[in-house]
Amino acid sequence: MTARIPAGPSQRGTGPSTRPSADGANPYLGQPALEYFADAWQRSVLLLDILRQRGNESSEHEREGMPAVLVFEHELLADGRELSEPVNYALLRIIPPAASPTDPTKRAFVVIDPRAGHGPGIGGFKADSEIGIALRTGHPCYFITFYQEPCPGQTIESVARAEAHFLRLVSERHPDAPGKPFIVGNCQAGWALMILAAVAPERCGPLLVAGAPLAYWSGVRGRNPMRYSGGLLGGSWLASLTADMGNGRFDGAWLVQNFEKLNPANTLWSKLYDVYARADTEGPRFLEFERWWGGHFLMNREEIDWIVQNLFVGNRLTAGQVRSSDGKTEVDLRNVRSPVIVFASWGDNITPPQQALNWIPDLYATDEELVANDQVIVYCLHPTVGHLGIFVSAGVANREHSELFCALDLIDVLPPGLYEARIEDVAPDMPHRDLVEGRYLVRFERRSVTDILALDDGREDERAFEVVRRVAEVNQHLYDTFVSPWVRGMSSELSAQWMRNMHPARLERSLATDMNPWMAWIGALAPMVRAHRTPVSPDNPFLTMEKAASAQIVSALDQFRDVRDAWYEQAFEAIYNSPAMAALVGLQAQPPVNTESPVTQALRKELAERRLHDAEAAIEQGGKLEAFVRVLAYVADRPSSIEERPFNLLRRFAREQPETAGQVSLARFKQVVRQQTFIVQRYPQHAVQALPALVQDREMRRRLMIAVHQVMTLDHPLEGERLARYREVSEVLGTRHPLRSAKDDGEAVAGSEVSEVREVPEVPEVPEAPEAASKPQASRAVQRKAAPRPGS
Repeated sequence: MTARIPAGPSQRGTGPSTRPSADGANPYLGQPALEYFADAWQRSVLLLDILRQRGNESSEHEREGMPAVLVFEHELLADGRELSEPVNYALLRIIPPAASPTDPTKRAFVVIDPRAGHGPGIGGFKADSEIGIALRTGHPCYFITFYQEPCPGQTIESVARAEAHFLRLVSERHPDAPGKPFIVGNCQAGWALMILAAVAPERCGPLLVAGAPLAYWSGVRGRNPMRYSGGLLGGSWLASLTADMGNGRFDGAWLVQNFEKLNPANTLWSKLYDVYARADTEGPRFLEFERWWGGHFLMNREEIDWIVQNLFVGNRLTAGQVRSSDGKTEVDLRNVRSPVIVFASWGDNITPPQQALNWIPDLYATDEELVANDQVIVYCLHPTVGHLGIFVSAGVANREHSELFCALDLIDVLPPGLYEARIEDVAPDMPHRDLVEGRYLVRFERRSVTDILALDDGREDERAFEVVRRVAEVNQHLYDTFVSPWVRGMSSELSAQWMRNMHPARLERSLATDMNPWMAWIGALAPMVRAHRTPVSPDNPFLTMEKAASAQIVSALDQFRDVRDAWYEQAFEAIYNSPAMAALVGLQAQPPVNTESPVTQALRKELAERRLHDAEAAIEQGGKLEAFVRVLAYVADRPSSIEERPFNLLRRFAREQPETAGQVSLARFKQVVRQQTFIVQRYPQHAVQALPALVQDREMRRRLMIAVHQVMTLDHPLEGERLARYREVSEVLGTRHPLRSAKDDGEAVAGSEVSEVREVPEVPEVPEAPEAASKPQASRAVQRKAAPRPGS
């Protein structure tokens, strides 16, 4: 039986025949193969051309001095190189687009980018970014940038002084703003910002530290291998060696390389394969990002030594062991007076949530200590985004950054405590939708210090890092004594520049430029390829095999990473968890404890006593605003969550009062909220009994209670303990607010316009509380006797 060779176009390529076709193609390869290999060749040319463009842009960017990669127009306001202590930092004013002017009376925003190997600009290198969101909301925006070369003698301390100077200039440009500048510190700039806020709290408004490590030894076993690097390399001496070989300057390209090693699949394969697979469309996005990623900056040895020895290896910041160079100033993060917003992500393998948040239990053993220090801390955890996505993701900018920015005034007046920001989609039928800014509702839920500890798998694994620190100190001393003088003697600027040029991160760009004659043909060939582009069909079997092979390569590299990271962890624990190693360096493997000096402890105790005395003296002082906030604080009774709708209504009420219209600033409102909340927490019954002295007009008392009721029933009707407290205050003030039932009352308020004060007729007496309010705890709230004043 003779086999039949198919020749129809629908059957072409399905048989094994090698007979040439009429057009000369070999049907053994088949039409899909010809289409695929033609497309693969064209994509290869386009990929090489994109790499050539990257090399050319990198060379041009370096010739220009590597300015910030901002997409917004800007102007230079102050150059740190001209200060008495020169630093390579500068202050830029972002020029708003003509279609979106900013309001100079609004709070200024200041964005500080990380100086961690890359150049500046990640906070504003596209429209949907931190700077872009700030401009959209009408806030004047400033950017603290830096230059590639550090100034001679520049230190972390001198940089902090320069940044404090820049913040003073920003404040002076906006004397009518409602508060001090809001400052965003990304990654490395986050911990630098916290240090600045601790030593110069008068310069700083609310702080947002995004992807910033502050507890450097923290992490979860099996998930955060980067923290073991310092121990496995023997401490900080290698950074000093690299800086000495660089003629006193550390090349940031080594830091970038450390980041890339965390994900070898992306570094060695996926990043370039994704460009190859989508060579027709991926070029602009790739080049835009690589312009920032490929800009490597330098540090002085004094700077990198301070960072590694005090932070990443030493973990001295939260232990209270960082001091100024003259020894007169101690960096204590408890001295930060501004609200602190921490933004971290579970998908961040460079700054995991534990490193971003464990500084809180390091400083405050209990919630009471945090509240006593009058501190507000808000944290927001993203479920998936990676480290870079915290700064560059449009989705993160339009959701998390946008909502936190819009809720900034609310954060600024939150009662002291720890909160988690939860961002929810706004439902179409949400009550009082007009009181919500934007597409999302942000809610601040109260959290405890124990909630932060629960994010970790325990902190026993941090004990070995104290041994690492001592080993690092010994190795650093040996290096500085016996090796560093020889290395510095053999180094020169010529050798340092050669070493920087030979770094793989620079070499892969410098070789793929028009200066390389082997790349010249790519520039001429790529336009012709684009003009005659024949992309392969998506269902091509060879393209399917290519994608499968790529997935296998990624999987293999991921497995290599997992094995490598597991080995790192096991080796680290075998070395530094060993009692013999701890005994060798004269230590018990215990983590450092943040113990304040007796002088500082006595000062804090004196301040706490003074605050109590001032609160007691202010119980019978104030007016309608103080009474209003006091009643809210008492009726709410430490709510489990605080959202923006009641706050926006509060501001509306404050502005509409005849005698305070235009006079209640945000700073004044914040001071009243802090003061009255503290009074209610410490002296609840005296605070209630003193209310008639604050508001003596009977009609004003009635309207005040109506306003309180409107605020308290925005989301849910008054019930239980809150209803009992509301009725207790009504009796003290002699008002009669007709609460028929919790259900009916909530429906009545939900159907009214909260922007107007409802007229409610007075009744002879307050009716019996509904069933929901007649529980034993509610009854006790009404019948509670006043406790005696302290000292009476």
